[in-house]
Amino acid sequence: MPPALLPVSACEPLEIKPAIRCSMPVSSSNANLLPDQEEILTVLAACQRQRQKNRTQIVSVSLEIPPVDPLLALDALSQPSRVRFYWQKGACAVAAVGAAVQFGVKNGRNGEGRFALARDFITACLAHTVAEGALHLPFAGPHFFSAFTFFETTNPAEAAPFPPATVFLPRWQVARCDNCCVLVANFPVSAEDNIELLSWKIWQKINQINGAKKFRLFTEGNGNGTAALRKNWGEVANPENFQNAVRSALGEIGANQLQKIVLAHAVDVVKEGAFDPIASLHNLRQLYPDCYIFATSNGRGGHFIGASPERLLLIRDRHLVTDALAGSAARGVTPEADADLARSLLNSDKEQREHQFVIDFIADRLSHLGLTVRFSPGVRLRQLSNIQHLWTPMGATVPPEVHPLEILAQLHPTPAVAGVPRDIACAEIRRHEGFDRSLYAAPLGWIDARGNCEFIVGIRSALIEGDRARLYAGAGIVAGSDPQQELAEIQLKLKALLKSLV
Repeated sequence: MPPALLPVSACEPLEIKPAIRCSMPVSSSNANLLPDQEEILTVLAACQRQRQKNRTQIVSVSLEIPPVDPLLALDALSQPSRVRFYWQKGACAVAAVGAAVQFGVKNGRNGEGRFALARDFITACLAHTVAEGALHLPFAGPHFFSAFTFFETTNPAEAAPFPPATVFLPRWQVARCDNCCVLVANFPVSAEDNIELLSWKIWQKINQINGAKKFRLFTEGNGNGTAALRKNWGEVANPENFQNAVRSALGEIGANQLQKIVLAHAVDVVKEGAFDPIASLHNLRQLYPDCYIFATSNGRGGHFIGASPERLLLIRDRHLVTDALAGSAARGVTPEADADLARSLLNSDKEQREHQFVIDFIADRLSHLGLTVRFSPGVRLRQLSNIQHLWTPMGATVPPEVHPLEILAQLHPTPAVAGVPRDIACAEIRRHEGFDRSLYAAPLGWIDARGNCEFIVGIRSALIEGDRARLYAGAGIVAGSDPQQELAEIQLKLKALLKSLV
């Protein structure tokens, strides 16, 4: 049975209405205007009129508010016991705090079918959701934020920081694209609820968010608080362990058991005093503006943050885009050296083979769903501040009957983070790696009420818990890989992440 809050048969379909009123045209002349309580009450009353008598509905209210940095809003609204999610790509960012409704597969249980369960949960919630307000704005309306662990099962003997699947509709959501900012409030509302009181709560929250501009000032810098962590780098990295795993994997590739395997390495660091995930996110977005900056928390003090260059799935108006991203090289310190490294990467048979595995896998998995894949011939470069990758964007048209999570279930994990053949590679990963991947290299993202979505792969990432952080990075091993060079790639990725932690 779908994990619904209410039986689907007892729920109204989602109704998306045109915006009642745009409370604030985006301009500097009226940037200080706030929606008043009367306007909020008008939106809530419209929602309540749509609901069936004596049946609880989820009301989703979208209001335009003065521009505010969503990272500051996340800081102002967060509480240790609340789940939260942060997402930024370029000029667009969204913060989600608290759960109006939430679904999760418990730790220690088999997570098989978790994508289908999450799909059913979202479908059931939307079946009794009413949305009103400024729905024409980016990130307006109901959005479900999701995180899935790399493996579908967890060890019941370990205290895993995240369950195999987590999906939640946030109580509060603040999004900003350029100078357009929207607050989304999601609440269960019944006929007996006092919407005047609810409108007051939302108005108070808007004022709290607006005040977040003065709540904290970020100082520019590249993680100056990590000097003590760097001193311990050589002691905690255990490079020989990783190189031995690479040698063992190369033996399996030589014996034709595998064509490729992605081996990850984890580094544990300890800091005097607690890490600051908010400040670390700010450093990440300053250092890696071309990446997806992301974070999610478990509501128990665990935070998973990172800066990923890899988009797993984007759907906009039934148009799908995914990235084949595999094959890596460092950036050069001079333009000439950088160009030489780029040419070597593009001309490397080893890197091209690794990249082609990913292209072939994505095309095959999407074809299982009846999708026709489109991509341009010729591999491109995806160049970041400290590393560059071979990159092929791929596209398809998604029919209405195919849910985004069905596609996600087919794609995860790709050869870019697992290997070929996938099932054998995953079994060998568990044998070679002496740690739980948790959310590392796993899908994180959001889905809206119209079937639009965006998911990334949680690489270049760290798990933060109080004064401890575990940093993750991986490298693809194929025939011709050199253990020393793969270690250098791992160290490059880990040091880049370490630089951001505060």
